[in-house]
Amino acid sequence: MSYTPIPIDRETLTIMDVPFPSLEVWESAAFAIGSNMFEGYEPTRRGIEIIRDYTLGKISLDTFIRAARDKAYAK
Repeated sequence: MSYTPIPIDRETLTIMDVPFPSLEVWESAAFAIGSNMFEGYEPTRRGIEIIRDYTLGKISLDTFIRAARDKAYAK
């Protein structure tokens, strides 16, 4: 597997066109996503939304884990 860059925009605080409410949340998500991409994770827009929502506390850890198990991020 090779690393494929994804569209990120620090000025508009978006990753794959998913908006983030603050630079702090954006940086946290970007770091986590980038690290996992080197391990083979292939992000999707839905996956970025799930990571954002977990980072913001909009979904619980259990919901986050369930989404990963069900591969909800691939949709």
